[in-house]
Amino acid sequence: MIAFYRNAAIAPGKVGSAVAFAQQIAAYIKDKHGVDLSIAMPVAGNPNRIGWAARYENLAVFEAKWTAITSDSRYKELAAKGSENFIAGTIHDEIWRTL
Repeated sequence: MIAFYRNAAIAPGKVGSAVAFAQQIAAYIKDKHGVDLSIAMPVAGNPNRIGWAARYENLAVFEAKWTAITSDSRYKELAAKGSENFIAGTIHDEIWRTL
């Protein structure tokens, strides 16, 4: 099993719109690509972050889904529109293999 995690720092004054964006993009990806994204915010450390997580059967499935998502023009449009909610350069992705 492969776990994908993405998090980003929320821009000042943008918590509400960042949460709304996170929900919108997760719903779009679920509807269009069949990928369930969970959304989370930290309860300790820097609280002005938000993250998404998804699980995939294996790396091949992850790669196929991620290629489809990042090639999707509507996804790109939504991501560009939502970028104002985040501090540039703070997106952090990780891919983990579950044991």
